[in-house]
Amino acid sequence: MRDLFAVFKEKNEIPEQYRIESREQREYLVDGKLKTWEGSCQEVLSPIYTKVGDGYVQERIGSYPLMDETTALEALDAAVKAYDNGKGIWPTMTVEERIFCMYNFLQKMKEKRAQVVNMLMWEIGKNLADSEKEFDRTVEYIEGTIEALKDLDRVSSRFVVEQGVFAQIRRAPLGVVLCMGPYNYPLNETFTTLIPALIMGNTVVMKPAKHGVLLLEPLLEAFRDSFPQGVINTVYGRGRVVIGPLMATGKIDVFALIGSATAANSIEIQHPKLNRLKTVYGLGAKNPGIILEDADIDLAVKECISGSLSYNGQRCTALKILFIHEKIADEFIWKFCKAVEALKIGMPWDGVAITPLPEEGKVEKMMEYVTDALERGAAIVNENGGTHLNSIFSPAVLYPVQEDMRIYREEQFGPVVPIVPFSDISVPIRYVEESEVGQQVSIFGQDYECISKLIDPMVNQVCRVNINSQCQRGPDTFPFTGRKDSADGTLSVSDALRVFSIRTLVAAKNTELNRKVLSEITKNRKSKFLSTDYIF
Repeated sequence: MRDLFAVFKEKNEIPEQYRIESREQREYLVDGKLKTWEGSCQEVLSPIYTKVGDGYVQERIGSYPLMDETTALEALDAAVKAYDNGKGIWPTMTVEERIFCMYNFLQKMKEKRAQVVNMLMWEIGKNLADSEKEFDRTVEYIEGTIEALKDLDRVSSRFVVEQGVFAQIRRAPLGVVLCMGPYNYPLNETFTTLIPALIMGNTVVMKPAKHGVLLLEPLLEAFRDSFPQGVINTVYGRGRVVIGPLMATGKIDVFALIGSATAANSIEIQHPKLNRLKTVYGLGAKNPGIILEDADIDLAVKECISGSLSYNGQRCTALKILFIHEKIADEFIWKFCKAVEALKIGMPWDGVAITPLPEEGKVEKMMEYVTDALERGAAIVNENGGTHLNSIFSPAVLYPVQEDMRIYREEQFGPVVPIVPFSDISVPIRYVEESEVGQQVSIFGQDYECISKLIDPMVNQVCRVNINSQCQRGPDTFPFTGRKDSADGTLSVSDALRVFSIRTLVAAKNTELNRKVLSEITKNRKSKFLSTDYIF
């Protein structure tokens, strides 16, 4: 077994700065107050095991509230009250005032960096470098969102005149937003919906993912102290207990979820007025990499290793299936497998690439894919591929993968890499066309004519075509979305502001009376919506 027995350490071998004390979370944020939960709690077990004698113990790192329906509805009522049909303090604030609150939160958030990063490692097994990157990228995302809102407001600060009608067109909030984030990016992906929803004047109920709850606890005070009462409220517990009742009230105006299509559909359908519910989804993906006959193999291997196995392949933007031209298949696979075998496996703080998997039963799920592929004719082509111990799974490269294997269509969301040989380019094209999801694709090659013939059909099937590079979300100024079952709505620092708001205008015919009225309102700053102020 590939050094897996040496992966898990005794407690005294863990560097002191990365040790952790159990975090027994009892507080939740509702109506501007940190309240104490007195009911039952969910125990949180880390994907990290420690060695005790000849055995292993899964580390318990804390607990969080298992709230009931009554408490969840209390959080929703606080958000509804704070919004007050658009009359609340937050939705009627000026853009500049909301930006000030967000700046205040950002400064308080930065003070919690070390705590959040450490919890990312312990709670979801993300390595140190990626945990730090997730926190820092989230800070950059908030800063970028603030600047994007300034730009948007500057454009909106003027009156337009059309056909004898004066109008000022601005963006207004939508109401109460339910935000639910994913476990793989429990800070960043949660905040990519939470932050724009807040800053546009909506009030929010936030439910963290099942894995990645405790790392948000250090930020509760910052939320409480930075935003008006009831603007942001937190809900914890089992979705069927706390989320279903929220949707059933019909008081949720926007549902933002980064997760699975199954979860999105089961929750959305509980809303009694679907025509009034706006949805913002980031869902599943099965992004293919297509390696053409003339590809730079070394470059393709480098990008595909990172694309398929960063954070153990647990990313929606991961390359989840590789199509390789049969003429270069042997060389590519040999180099790819050597690169996989060089990936270091270990604890998150040890400078490694492969870390423990956080989901219960995830190792067994990966083995199901491997076993099914082996039974249908594929082979594990990398040394020690598929070996596992406790929550560690050594990446498995499967070749040749065919259509009748589960791994061909299903999103594995883990460290299993299926490789499909092809001689006719119609094979990967048909795969993309027939797929139920359509987020991104990566194309590796050098012949611009061949690549150009792939771009045109691909852009009508997926929402991002990457040339000689892995699939990815960033930069955050680029639109991030998907076709088919992959997404609903577009996220980027500017697109997200539009997703969580609606264009609203004040209009008046060009008469002497109306000119005087509009002039007096703006000159004397009598309206927070109708304004010509310029934010610097």
